[in-house]
Amino acid sequence: MDPELINDCVHCGFCLPTCPTYVLWGEEMDSPRGRIHLMKQHVEGTPLTPEMAGHFDACLGCMACVTACPSGVRYDRLIEQTRAEVERTHVREPADRALRAMVFQLFPYPRRLRAMRLPLRLSAGLRRRIAPRLERVNPSMAAMADLAPPVPARVRLPRRVEARGRRRATVGMLTGCVQGEFFPQVNTATARVLAMEGCEVVIPPSQGCCGALSLHSGQQGQAERFARRTIATFERAGVDTVVVNAAGCGSTMKEYAEILQGEWADRARAIRTVDLAEYLVELGPAAERYPLPLTVAYHDACHLAHAQGIRSQPRHLLAAIPDLEVREISESAICCGSAGTYNLFQPEAARDLGDRKAERVLATGADLLVSANPGCTMQITSAIRRRGAKALPVAHIAQVLDASLRGLPGVSGASANADSEPPGEEIA
Repeated sequence: MDPELINDCVHCGFCLPTCPTYVLWGEEMDSPRGRIHLMKQHVEGTPLTPEMAGHFDACLGCMACVTACPSGVRYDRLIEQTRAEVERTHVREPADRALRAMVFQLFPYPRRLRAMRLPLRLSAGLRRRIAPRLERVNPSMAAMADLAPPVPARVRLPRRVEARGRRRATVGMLTGCVQGEFFPQVNTATARVLAMEGCEVVIPPSQGCCGALSLHSGQQGQAERFARRTIATFERAGVDTVVVNAAGCGSTMKEYAEILQGEWADRARAIRTVDLAEYLVELGPAAERYPLPLTVAYHDACHLAHAQGIRSQPRHLLAAIPDLEVREISESAICCGSAGTYNLFQPEAARDLGDRKAERVLATGADLLVSANPGCTMQITSAIRRRGAKALPVAHIAQVLDASLRGLPGVSGASANADSEPPGEEIA
């Protein structure tokens, strides 16, 4: 924990109304400035108690406080450093240790996630039925059962997708772990949109985890290993710009030069990470947009809006689609409760935040919810289902753009719940 970063906080309180856990509980120690006070106590010699660790664990790491802070406090770096300290020094209860070990030996490994596809597909109905009873026994396992999305057909992306028309750029594309295995249609749409906008897209095979889940949960050594491997993967691919379509992954990759040291930090700086919406706005449109007569609610993923400062670009892209109306969600700055692995480790708080977000999403009356992060998609879909409301299709912004650029009809063309198309000529 960096004392200089801690001392930047003047305890003004601007962060309080933006912090999801403070909004839920009104507890000072569950606010950013309260947690910074605990960090200061620890740096000055107070042992890390289970109570202190509990307040740090309860933080979603949503970075809304970073946006709100007038003093420029780097709470993002502080909470990452603090969580690494918690993992090094705090002895967790056996059940908590076992859950965390399972999560970090499963989710960052695409091949292991792939092995879950068939069991998840076969058990979909059973999981929905047993989740309420499992909630009473083990809320974390109940959350895992409830959150898992329908498993679509597996998509094999080509290593390279040629630009349509004049080539304007060459970019790499991160396929991700959860995104690649459970939302492959998002990656297909991303590659196709980039190609239609004149980009040659390089997709290195056998990509691993970028390290986002590990970094945000204090698994520093694992995060650094994944970061180095990701850098080396795109170096071998011969690209110096990597387009990312998952907010948490993009946020982490933009931090590589900060979390790595020496040569690896320099190598990280040589590769530019850019969010899909951010990149498309910079590039400017080339392909024709066809009408999509839809009303969409746009959800700001925390690691896109707060951690990366990307808010206007997705709205700009959606507003450029003829006949599409964008509706804003109230309390858009408050996290949906997904926060990477938060909804597994803190299921009760995550559920409360998910229900709060679902209520505000449904109040828009939109035909479609648009998100930019797989965790948010699963969290909000689950919360809407719990409310017993009519299912609301959820799509990534890449899928909405893909539907418009190809002239596909309405929600069925854009929905994340639609079956994915096979790659190949359909992409190129």
